[in-house]
Formats: sequence, C-alpha cells, structure tokens
Amino acid sequence: MSSAPAPTGLAKLDPSRLVVTLANSLKPIPDEPVLGQTMSDHMLICEHDPVKGWSAPEIRPYGPLTLEPTANILQYGGNAFEGLKAYAGPDGQPRLFRVERHMERLARGTQRASLPSFDPAALAVLLKRLIAVESRWVPAKPGYALYIRPTIISTRPYIGLGASEHAILYIVLTPAAPFLGAGRPISLFAEEQNVRAWPGGTGAYKMGINYAGIVGPQAEVQSRGYDQTLWLFGPDRCITEAGIMNCFVVLRRDDRDYDLITPPLDGTILPGITRLSILELANAHTAGRTVLPGLPADRKIHTHEKVVTMPQVRAWAANGTLQEFFCCGTAVIVVPVGRIWFDGADVVLGGSATRAGALGPVAAALRERLVDIQEGRVSWEGWSTVVDLA
Repeated sequence: MSSAPAPTGLAKLDPSRLVVTLANSLKPIPDEPVLGQTMSDHMLICEHDPVKGWSAPEIRPYGPLTLEPTANILQYGGNAFEGLKAYAGPDGQPRLFRVERHMERLARGTQRASLPSFDPAALAVLLKRLIAVESRWVPAKPGYALYIRPTIISTRPYIGLGASEHAILYIVLTPAAPFLGAGRPISLFAEEQNVRAWPGGTGAYKMGINYAGIVGPQAEVQSRGYDQTLWLFGPDRCITEAGIMNCFVVLRRDDRDYDLITPPLDGTILPGITRLSILELANAHTAGRTVLPGLPADRKIHTHEKVVTMPQVRAWAANGTLQEFFCCGTAVIVVPVGRIWFDGADVVLGGSATRAGALGPVAAALRERLVDIQEGRVSWEGWSTVVDLA
C-alpha cells in the first residue's frame, strides 16, 4: 500500500535528508531485558507541520518529547503505532521480518486516524538505518529479539476535533526476552460483558484507543487465574482475538489432513502479520512448495478464514474433533492454549502434546518455520531482510 501523496509544496518523508546525532555515552545492555522497560540508546524522529511538511528525519539519543497540553494526542488520542522485531542472524547481522508489511499497516492506521501520510518504503529505509546504528542491541540469544515500536501522534496544538497536519513520527527500540507462554500452554477467559472492537470501528488498526479499554477486563481475568481475555462478539459468541493476539483452531479430518481455521478480517480483528504468514506457510505446505518441519508432506493443511464461535469450540473439544487451539502475534510468535473458561466451566483444549505443555504438531511446525525464517536459518520469499551495517 502507498499512502496518498503529500500536497503540492509540502516536503515528503525523505531518507536522504537523515541527520544522525550519536549519544556521548552508551547504556549497559541487561542480560534479561524486560520488554519496554529498557530502551536503546537512540531513537528516530521526524515532525510534520502544515506549512513545510515532513522535517529532516533524525536519529538522536533517546529522550522525551515536547508537547502542548492541548495536543490532540492528549485530548482525543490521535495516534497509530506498529510493532515488529529485529532478530540476530547466524552471520551476526540483524534481520527484519516482513518489514514492508508492517510499514504498510502503519500507513493504513495513519490514514484511519486522519494524520499526515508518509511513504511506507521511506520509513522502512529509515528503520534499517536506525537498526544499523543500534545493532549492538539486537540480542544474539535464541528466542530474544529487539522489539521495534514505530508511532505517529497528532500534535495539533489546540482543542477541537479535526484532521491533523501537525504530527510527530518516531521509532523507539527495546530488547525483549521470550514472551508469554514460553514453555507452557496459556489459559483464556471468554469475555462477554466487554467488547474489544466492533464492525466499522478501529479494531483492524493498531491505535491506542483499541488498547486502553482492555486493561481493566484483562486485570480482572488475571485475578481469576487466567492469562488472557478471549474476546467474544455478538449473540453467537464469535471468537475475535485473545488479548491482543490472533486465534487459530486445528480440526481433525476423516482423511487425516488438517483444517486450520481463523476468524475472518471483518473489521473487528487486527490483520496480524504473523497471522498472514501462518496462512501463507500452511498453503505453501499444502501446495507442495515446502514441507513444514515434523509434518508428513502428504498431510495437507486446509486453511479457512471463517467465523468460529465459542459453542463450536466447546463441541469440537467434547467430541475430539479439536486437535489444537493456538494464538499468534509478533510478541509471542505462536503459543498453545490449554483451557478456556466459558459458560461457568473450563473447556480443556488440544491433544496430548498441549496437555503436556507443548505445541501441537501443526502449531509446532509453523512456529519452527517462522522462527527459522526470522532468524535467518531458512530463506523464504524475501520475508527476512538483512540490515546492512556498513
């Protein structure tokens, strides 16, 4: 996707104008980083105003932003953001996973939030320059990565609703250890009192307004002993997302193949990059273009994007049709679900592998292949982009 061109006379986001200002001293890197609590030494920042357009982008030492008290982001929440990772490859060079897809998704969120447009390809170039500067922050340990948070906020400096031509676009970095559910299945609590998103809303975009409202319900779920909220929608109790992750079910077929089902992108669900990659890898396995690790080449995976209801999941679990239920996202990659609280009781999910704390065969195969691509051990369709450190 390409954003709409900047109005005539306004400067576009231009990597050739990049200014680099390095920190005088560098921070120590923790052995066990906590996502979002330790930030790297530098950030990328660029500002937009209605007269000049985009300023020269700058890589500079990480530090606070300056905002007017009436800035739109503080009054009305005008923003969009993205989340992706840089991984250490076997050659020691950082790699970005499907960076173009992430930048395109940010551009769509920017448009939905009525913020100044930018060229996703230009931002991808700037991100690579930032990663090159901060390459020492990319952990060289299995399961670790450097989390990347590009954000655009409205800085329109007066109270009043309206499209904003005042904005700050910035990228910050934080090292991340293995995340939720590493080594064990997670538990979900089916939520029916609160709704994460609704048709025609902003659930399909990474915007702050989608996340602030889930904090309270999530705390309540965790107080009951469950890891994440399973967001249901409508009278049929349709599954949408789990926490901030996409969901998949694997069903047994009479022909010994697998049905892999995920809810459709109906506007209530974020079009996850990991979700897309899982569907594409499963289709490639079925078409014979690759064989996923641990799966026989003749065991096809039939993918479906269709409505899944919680009563269906309960029935499939009861009759043995349900083989796996797993979630996916940038942070977790792929994580199994062991049980879901629904209608006053736990629905126990998955086969013997999940009950033993492992991924089922389909989820395990998909996760292994994804990680191998992300970390540069397997080359696949240009999904992994090496960052030039020269």
